[in-house]
Amino acid sequence: MLTVTPLKPEFGARIEGADLRRPLSAEEFTVMDATINRYGFIVIPGQDIDDDQQMEFAARFGPVDQTRATVDVQKQRLKYSAMNDISNLDEKGQILAADDRRRFFSLGNRLWHSDSSFKATPAKYSLLHARSIPPSGGETEFADTRGAWEALSAEMQAQLRDLVCDHSLIYSRAQLGFSEWTEAERRQFEPVPQRLVRRHAESGRIALFLSSHIGRIHGMPTPEAMMLIRDLLEHSTQPCFVHAHRWAVGDVVMWDNRTSLHRGRAYDDRRYKRDMRRVTLLDVAPTLEQEAA
Repeated sequence: MLTVTPLKPEFGARIEGADLRRPLSAEEFTVMDATINRYGFIVIPGQDIDDDQQMEFAARFGPVDQTRATVDVQKQRLKYSAMNDISNLDEKGQILAADDRRRFFSLGNRLWHSDSSFKATPAKYSLLHARSIPPSGGETEFADTRGAWEALSAEMQAQLRDLVCDHSLIYSRAQLGFSEWTEAERRQFEPVPQRLVRRHAESGRIALFLSSHIGRIHGMPTPEAMMLIRDLLEHSTQPCFVHAHRWAVGDVVMWDNRTSLHRGRAYDDRRYKRDMRRVTLLDVAPTLEQEAA
């Protein structure tokens, strides 16, 4: 029997009583699916699972994104190429050197973002499992973009409803001064268009589709566009919309990228190992092919 405990009135929930070492029952799946659709993200503590079990659990909720978006992808330490290594470890399991290109690139995870918004078909869910964590820091913060939309004035909602933004990893990393891209990476990370405002099919609620990956708004001068995005990010990440998750080993956190933002927080990545593994699920189609809000 699963127990669901909300973390905020309409955002985030903790689910206890699950054992992800075995396949979900139909009843367990129904509870988890309904809970994430209502609350945007779920925390499932105490899961001693391996890569196979994490992949099997993720695939129960939809098709797994088989492509990873990172640099130096040939240096892979995980079993599955579709599993994202959200860690500070090299291919030998050692802490990355201070000047390692992969370390600089991964600092972008500390910007507010939605996973894979820079892909033509963006992410639906992400599932992150904690294998080892530092003694302090390294929390993940989540922001409720449905609640943020609903708190906007009707005038602002009307202004935003039909806007289309270009997303790219190049845009987000540029905010950190990361500019050393190979030609293959530049081609891989060419900007893609996404709606700024989306309707969440399962709940019927509307959400802002924000991300640090946004670099342009169609039909708007870039400085004006980026000021608008900054204003919306500040609005959406006010404390009333945010929950900070403090990790414990074995936690699985699953979030809906269509209705939330997230970011990692700082920790001493030069001293302590942090082994986190993420599986990402594909949405049904590019946002421009989905029903408009």
